[in-house]
Amino acid sequence: MKIAVTGKGGVGKTFISGTLACQYASEGTRTIAIDADTSPNLALTFGLTQEKLEKITPIAENIPLIEEKTKTDFPGVFKLVFPVDDIIQSQSVMTPCGVSLLVMGTVQAMGSGCACPAYSVVRTLISHLMTSDEVVILDMEAGIEHLGRGTAEHVDVMLVVTDAHQASLVTAERIVRLARDGGIPLIALVGNRVLDSETKEQIVRMASSAQVPVAALIPYDGEILNAGIRGISPVTLTTPATQAVSVLRHWIEGALS
Repeated sequence: MKIAVTGKGGVGKTFISGTLACQYASEGTRTIAIDADTSPNLALTFGLTQEKLEKITPIAENIPLIEEKTKTDFPGVFKLVFPVDDIIQSQSVMTPCGVSLLVMGTVQAMGSGCACPAYSVVRTLISHLMTSDEVVILDMEAGIEHLGRGTAEHVDVMLVVTDAHQASLVTAERIVRLARDGGIPLIALVGNRVLDSETKEQIVRMASSAQVPVAALIPYDGEILNAGIRGISPVTLTTPATQAVSVLRHWIEGALS
């Protein structure tokens, strides 16, 4: 099962990605989480310390690895096909809740050259994982740029996270449209930080307009906010928000069965 979680920045997609991944791992399912955001902090959500996070070299910024996989004897020419199984073994980090974490990082130009080799490694790795047997959850880059790069083109379901703010809803509707045009087989909206009936209605109305189902409505949860302030991993807590993510997980499984 391959799940991509996306949405405008600041709507809670990383919390939802991390909680989903930990819930699957807690059942004994081999689970891989991919932090594909340009501001990666999924590791902190899983409970890894800032010190451990700083020791992780994102794959897109691992120049020796990229050169090993893509370099040829001809200047300006790089390999497009190469094995990536060893990257999963060597670069993944085991998190406290049993999820294997891969941090993609920001693709940058190496020196004065282009970023093509780095893109090639990242896309090949994600494509490989999309055809594997594990549960794979991608915490996507915020916004719509990643859809143009086809990063999530092989997923089974794309969850578009939004709150009731107009900017979040507009971005969510754009993501839905682009994902549908890109052939994503199942697209669903996840309403987060739902305060009251008015915010619920705004999210449901947008979903109806975009012709996508609402997979879950996750309530605003002060315990999750406090956990973040205190530097505590929220994903293993039992709160209204994490219980709503359990409802989301069951919805996904039913929709894909």
